[in-house]
Amino acid sequence: MKKLLLIALFATPALAQDPMTAGEFEAYATGKTLSYAQGGTIFGTEQYLPGRRVMWAFEGDECQKGKWYPEGQQICFTYDHGGPPQCWTFWQGDKGLRARFAGDPEGMEYSEVGQSPKPLNCPGPDVGV
Repeated sequence: MKKLLLIALFATPALAQDPMTAGEFEAYATGKTLSYAQGGTIFGTEQYLPGRRVMWAFEGDECQKGKWYPEGQQICFTYDHGGPPQCWTFWQGDKGLRARFAGDPEGMEYSEVGQSPKPLNCPGPDVGV
């Protein structure tokens, strides 16, 4: 029985840790551009700016400006394009952030797979003269 419990804890490291607080998340992410993947496939990239502002892009899509705020143990994001808040729980993993979307009934985890101090590359309709 102990062996099964240990296997379960190692198989789901995020569940074995407390979620990051808003302060921990802000200290970790601000000034960075992080890429996230699910199952080895890049999902998207987000640049974390001062003042809890963000710039997000799904892989191969246009950038969206937004902001984040704490809601209980979750970090919620709203974007200029509208839509309901997108709330996530974040944990510090061995290789960066791990995240779980609040509205995902299957509880799939996303993991940080890239980190850069450079801004998010945002080509699109608002570029140019």
